[in-house]
Amino acid sequence: MEIGIDSFASIETKDVATGEDRVKAMQDLINRIVLADKVGLDYFGVGEHHKSYQLDSVPSNILSAAAALTKNIRLSSAVTVLSADDPVRVFQQFSTLDLISNGRAEIVAGRGSSIEAYPLFGYNLNDYDALFEEKLDLLLKVRDNEFITWKGKFRAPINNLPVYPRPKQEKIPVWRGVGGSPESFVRAGKLGLPLMVAIIGGDTHRFRPLVDLYRKAGEEAGFKPEELVVGVHSLGYVAETTEQAIEEYAPGHIKMMNKIGRERGWPPMNIDQFMGQLSPFNSLLLGNPQEVAEKLVRHSEALGGVSRFTFQMDVANLSSENDKLLNSIQLIGDKVKPLVAELLKNK
Repeated sequence: MEIGIDSFASIETKDVATGEDRVKAMQDLINRIVLADKVGLDYFGVGEHHKSYQLDSVPSNILSAAAALTKNIRLSSAVTVLSADDPVRVFQQFSTLDLISNGRAEIVAGRGSSIEAYPLFGYNLNDYDALFEEKLDLLLKVRDNEFITWKGKFRAPINNLPVYPRPKQEKIPVWRGVGGSPESFVRAGKLGLPLMVAIIGGDTHRFRPLVDLYRKAGEEAGFKPEELVVGVHSLGYVAETTEQAIEEYAPGHIKMMNKIGRERGWPPMNIDQFMGQLSPFNSLLLGNPQEVAEKLVRHSEALGGVSRFTFQMDVANLSSENDKLLNSIQLIGDKVKPLVAELLKNK
């Protein structure tokens, strides 16, 4: 099982962030990616948002800076909001990243759970699904062919034109980022794309029927079971003890979830509700290394086998406490990953 980290390049300060604050937050993020590589993690993803408290509007730039300082870790978007972007430019950006990183680039393509990119770039939310399906089709054609001829509804046609640069990898991996829509799972299966499931609350096993839909659709489309790869992105944080993990993570998690909740109309969260997420089957990966490793294996079994898990630590208002995030990444690499490997070996 591959284990990695996802980040939304969050920045939280008591007052309005200065330019120096933003520079420091970006450098701290790059340092976390460098550490993740050093401690042997497999993957680091950077999301895409267009908000004042997140610095990840151009994830490929952040990843390219990290690529020059790392050697082995795979680098990806998490996710690219493909519906509001040009697939040709997305391919060019990540193909360039692939060259800088010596073949370590990936793309997780999704529609995005935040909608600010749509009006910003002049797209209609009523076209939410149609935009994504058309643009995913174009992205895959550009990835698979140097010269392409293509025609769609939302973009000018392309008539036998080449797209450069080409990457080092024969094909940059394109994962389908999904939430809870059954149609998205089925479409990913029909295309044989690896699946990255965002589970940010509730019990992990409730996604099993959706993952089964993905695998069934893929097999019916002619793909082998080993080609239908499943990954999971969940909130998480690791400390030396469970008590320390709760103390460090809970206050920021509650604050951030309430901030997001005000934007999306969710009811407020309190400490009792937070503690309720610490059940053995809840998706939140919080605790000491042994507990988190056991939970990772439990989640994998619940979904019929998972190839990659990524920790999302930004939803805890910890961006200004870089040492704690570095310590958590160190523990995930030094302790959680070997424990997971040993637990799976003994199954």
